[in-house]
Amino acid sequence: MTAGPTREPFDPARFISNPSTGRMGYALAIAARERGAQVTLVSGPTALEAPPGIELVRVETADEMLRATLNQFQGADLVLKAAAVSDYRPEVRARGKLKKDAFARRGRTGGKGDRAIATRLLPTTDILAEIGRRKKPHQVLVGFAAESGDLLRNARIKLRRKNLDLIVANRIGVAGEGFEAETNRALVLDRRGRRTELPLMTKDKMAGVILDLAQPLLPHGRRSG
Repeated sequence: MTAGPTREPFDPARFISNPSTGRMGYALAIAARERGAQVTLVSGPTALEAPPGIELVRVETADEMLRATLNQFQGADLVLKAAAVSDYRPEVRARGKLKKDAFARRGRTGGKGDRAIATRLLPTTDILAEIGRRKKPHQVLVGFAAESGDLLRNARIKLRRKNLDLIVANRIGVAGEGFEAETNRALVLDRRGRRTELPLMTKDKMAGVILDLAQPLLPHGRRSG
């Protein structure tokens, strides 16, 4: 399991991130453990307590999450990638805190003395796609997609391009749903073409439903995760 956001630092005081709380990934880890699975949870920075009975690997950046995930991946039967990984990172990470005028130029539209920081962002490694390329026939890979556009179309594209067995897609920017909410609704697609719409429910309940949909894709007799 992966959960939470990643942070891509500019300096020791500033970073690029997103509002993910990690609740969905932690709920999945707990639900899998309750079903008897041996669970490893790779988690970005969250305010959530470590779930008992689960091996917790804490990371911060996308690169750290990539290394930790690949380190655990080979021994897993079921991989659920619920983390919201940053797509970009600053090209340069300063060792000390940057002052406001560092790497800055005078803004064209701002008032006198205003500054606009100019920086270059580089793409992070697509962890989900990397796992999809390495996936063995007995392994089941579940991805998540937070979308603001065409939910069905984008989910189908991601399912195919990243070699997923199941994808859980939900909308962001909707009250009561998404990263920071306690509840969510989702569209679930699997590699066999099955489509399941999950109504608004708590993330704890949704975790159980997602595992119900993923477990039949596992080879008979495999229950670890």
